[in-house]
Order: sequence, then structure tokens, then C-alpha cells
Amino acid sequence: MNTTNQVNITIEAIVNAAVETVWNAWTSPEHIVKWNNASEDWHTPRVENDLRTGGKFLSRMEAKDGSFGFDFAGVYDEVKTNELIAYTLGDDRKVSITFTGNGNTTKITETFEAESTNPIEMQKGGWQAILDNFKKYAESLAG
Repeated sequence: MNTTNQVNITIEAIVNAAVETVWNAWTSPEHIVKWNNASEDWHTPRVENDLRTGGKFLSRMEAKDGSFGFDFAGVYDEVKTNELIAYTLGDDRKVSITFTGNGNTTKITETFEAESTNPIEMQKGGWQAILDNFKKYAESLAG
């Protein structure tokens, strides 16, 4: 992999929920299937998550009309409960997610290496849309 031209993209959200609630919603398959999509015409029908350093994860993302789907999968490089998740995707791109709790709010900062197929703004927009969907879902659990 050529890392000299690697672009990192960072997205953020402040979730109005305690870090324990946020962590559970982010990492539990029964929750992931409910929020892991960028738009209403997509869904995640299947999730596998072995949440530990060296563990593997897989989210099957599909268009609801069945026209397209893909596996979002990788291996965890580091997991610190309620603080950090770092992983490597199947194409060797790195992702790091920090969870910073402050009472009843949690800041999520997600940094990922861009892929070379789609424009940077499209990638950022897609990942941010999923994060925004997560925020809405996690806040519904805290309410």
C-alpha cells in the first residue's frame, strides 16, 4: 500500500447520552443493525462482532431493494472499553474512533484513511451520515 498520498478524514458528533450507553449502542450487534446505514434506503441485515484486540467484525450493508450490497469488515487493532476502538479494514485502511464521555454527553471522533475510488467529500459525507444516524439512535436509548 502506498501511504505517501494517504488522506485521513475526521468526522465528529456530540451524542446526548452517557458514554456507557453510547459504547453499548456502537458495539452490540443487536443495536448496530438498527443504526448502521447512511440513508433510509439502506440497511444492515447482519452483524458479527468479536470486540477485542485481534477480533474480527463484519457488517453486511445492503440496499433495501436488493440492488447492491457489500461487507464492511476488518480486524480490531485496539479496544479500550468506553474510550477507543481502532481497526484495520480488509483493504488495509486504518480507522480510529475515540469516545470522550462528559456526564450525559459523549463526543465521538472518527478518523479513517480515505479510499481511492470515491471523492473525499463523498466518503466524508457517507461516514458522517452514518454517524449522524447513530447519534439519533443512541439519543433515543438515553431518553
